[in-house]
Amino acid sequence: MTLIPTPITRDTCAALDADDALAPLREQFDLPPGVIYLDGNSLGVLPRATASRVQDVIRHEWGRDLIRSWNTAGWLDYPQRVGDKIARLIGAAPGEVVAADSTSVNLYKVLSVALASVRARDLDGRRRVIVSERNNFPTDLYIAESLARQHGFTLRLVEFDEIAAQLTGAAGDELAVLMLTHVHYRTGRMHPMAEVTAAAHAAGALMVWDLAHSAGAVPVDLNGCDADFAVGCGYKYLNGGPGSPAFLWVHPRHLAQAPWQPLSGWMGHAAPFEFTPGYRPAAGVTGFLCGTPSAIALAALECGVDTVLAAEAHGGMAAVRGKSLALTDLFGALVAQRCAGHGLTLHTPTDTAQRGSQVSLYREEGAYPIVQALIARGVIGDYRAPGILRFGFTPLYLRFVDVWDAVEHLVQVLQTGEWREERFNQRAAVT
Repeated sequence: MTLIPTPITRDTCAALDADDALAPLREQFDLPPGVIYLDGNSLGVLPRATASRVQDVIRHEWGRDLIRSWNTAGWLDYPQRVGDKIARLIGAAPGEVVAADSTSVNLYKVLSVALASVRARDLDGRRRVIVSERNNFPTDLYIAESLARQHGFTLRLVEFDEIAAQLTGAAGDELAVLMLTHVHYRTGRMHPMAEVTAAAHAAGALMVWDLAHSAGAVPVDLNGCDADFAVGCGYKYLNGGPGSPAFLWVHPRHLAQAPWQPLSGWMGHAAPFEFTPGYRPAAGVTGFLCGTPSAIALAALECGVDTVLAAEAHGGMAAVRGKSLALTDLFGALVAQRCAGHGLTLHTPTDTAQRGSQVSLYREEGAYPIVQALIARGVIGDYRAPGILRFGFTPLYLRFVDVWDAVEHLVQVLQTGEWREERFNQRAAVT
């Protein structure tokens, strides 16, 4: 176990909190009393600054200044401005990231461009395979399946341990694009980004990364890894709010020579207010914009991104990562120590190099109602079929004593069998 002294007691956890360099950042968030929030990997907590900032946009920029705010408040530049802030968290340079649309839409854009780029240089037509993990997040697979069908490619789904075999020999010769999520949404397993990207390039393929469970949680260096394209969402560890705009990144080498992205809306035009009938894409990553940016949503996202950037004064992403590992180590150790004999197995790697900022537990029976019983007690995680109790750990606001208390509730739910109550076994639309 990393960084956690033994034996583990609640006093141990309190001592870790007293020595936590990131502890002041908790004050940035509006945390509901009586709640231990372990679902920041699904929806981040509300930053204190967000409500007043959004109210300012609504009451003053929109309500008072009306359409003038496109110029005076810089609404038109929001995608680039927020994109530049996100760039600092994912190893990108200014001007390489835009915040816009959803992860699904952005993946459609970059994967379309990647496939078109492959077709342009693969004159003999051998490279017609997109490879991804069988259990990748479904929206990524759905988008890839649609594009493969539209453009004459094949989507090949493999297990995690089979990816390397797709990058050599005859399989490697067929490979057009390797599309992976950096941190797996269900297991929390993290790919070695630099190693995988290098292997994809050695095979002659392009590399597309989904950073939905990485950005703001683990260090990412897209330029350092020489990746090709990346997308991610703004509402998990970036704390941008439900349905927050997503982001996309394109390596500079593709910006100069990439084909048009397929959603050539007016905001991706080089001069949208010329109102000309023919499309002329804007230079750089701005050409990957499509429709009118949402000023209200982007204002909220900017507040969320700022909460993560505030960590730069407290050790930066290295400190965030260190605390993340300590929190997840502590949770795993406490579950093993205090929940033995209750049918829970760890579904997340113990190797810290392979782990994101979450811990997933598997239980053959009762995983969903156990999560619901915990939520009723104020310990909020979530459930992912089949059989996964999923807990996310956001170092900016989570304390070590919160981890202790969460496991105490889990122990009680298991020992009393309260999860068997009918109310916890009624499936909601969102799990």
